[in-house]
Amino acid sequence: MPTRPKLGALAVMIRNDEVLLVKRRNEPDAGLWGFPGGHVELGETALDAASRELREETGVIGTPLTYLTNVDVITHDANNAVMFHFLLAAVLCDYVSGMPVAQDDVSAAGWHAIPDILGGKVPCSQHVDDVVILARKACA
Repeated sequence: MPTRPKLGALAVMIRNDEVLLVKRRNEPDAGLWGFPGGHVELGETALDAASRELREETGVIGTPLTYLTNVDVITHDANNAVMFHFLLAAVLCDYVSGMPVAQDDVSAAGWHAIPDILGGKVPCSQHVDDVVILARKACA
C-alpha cells in the first residue's frame, strides 16, 4: 500500500476539435481512455514530464504551454484502504508533429472528437471531460 501520493503529469492536446487520448494498459484505469501522462521524475518539472510522457506513450511531439488544473486520483480497495493516490498536473500542450501510435504502457492512442468525449461515447477516466472543457476554453 502506498504511504504517500505520487506526482504525475498529463499532456492535454487539442487539435481541430479533437483531443489526443490513450487507452491505459495498467491500473488504475486499465481499459479506459485518458490523457498521455505518467510520473514526474526527480528534478523534472511537470511541464517537461508532460511532453516527455506524450512522446513516450504516443510518439507525438508537443510543446508544454501552461498548467490547466490538478486532478486527484485516489482508488480504494474493498476494505477502503488506499490502493493508488496520484496528484496529476494537467498540462496544455501545443501539437508540433507526429502521428499517435500506442507505445510504452498504453494499448491504443488516437484523436477523439470532443463532442464524443463530452457526450459519454468514449469510456474515459474520471475527470477527462472536466479537463477537456478547461483545455477548450484555454485554446479559444
